[in-house]
Amino acid sequence: MDATRKVAIVTGSSSGVGAATARALAAKGWCVTINYARSAAAAEQVASECQALGGETLVVQADVAEDSDCRRLVQETLDRWGRLDALVNNAGTTKFCDHADLDGLDRQDFLDIYAVNTVGPFQMTRAAEKALRASKGAIVNVSSIAGLAGVGSSVAYAASKGALITMGKSLARVLGPEIRINTVCPGFIQGEWLREGMGSEVYDARKSALERISPLRLTATAEQIAEGILFFIDGPSITTGETLLLDGGANLGPR
Repeated sequence: MDATRKVAIVTGSSSGVGAATARALAAKGWCVTINYARSAAAAEQVASECQALGGETLVVQADVAEDSDCRRLVQETLDRWGRLDALVNNAGTTKFCDHADLDGLDRQDFLDIYAVNTVGPFQMTRAAEKALRASKGAIVNVSSIAGLAGVGSSVAYAASKGALITMGKSLARVLGPEIRINTVCPGFIQGEWLREGMGSEVYDARKSALERISPLRLTATAEQIAEGILFFIDGPSITTGETLLLDGGANLGPR
């Protein structure tokens, strides 16, 4: 390995935004650890795509809800390349449940969703802290407009993503001056995950409605969200503890 090549871990990178981020980093010459919880074949496919773009890859199975998995994920990355320059906390989960259906969620739903969406990024940050301080690296947390506006797939999901935003601000105070940590909040992201969760009819209607009211007349692709993530990884070097909303301006509402 070229010792000047930077190294990133992208959690939940077997599909969607994580996969798009891994490919974008690989295209810039980064070495990328591709992480998955269950989708081994998909993760290997992403790794092949990254290698074709010029990046080196390592595929590691790990559940970010488990602290021991987080520590192993970081250690295997360090064993492979000896450094870590960026951590993208992208792994996430949800339960699709109408917000008005309060009986549709129980205590375990909240615990399961928080374990991945909020506790997982904390555990990954803790595991990676020493290596990232050494490289003066960056962390990007992938939250959601749900965490800002109280919308999205369920109340539990929105709450977990709101907590992630607040946690990013808390950690920015203690990780500096060596580590920058920022958060991106995507709005509606085109893709099969959301289509399956919402159902095709609701998905198509919501997508069309958002594209009508958005000043940019669009809904995001995974690749566009990856652009926002790389913005925080590559700079500006003065920015930490910030939150970037990526929704084409749909949050502004209709004219």
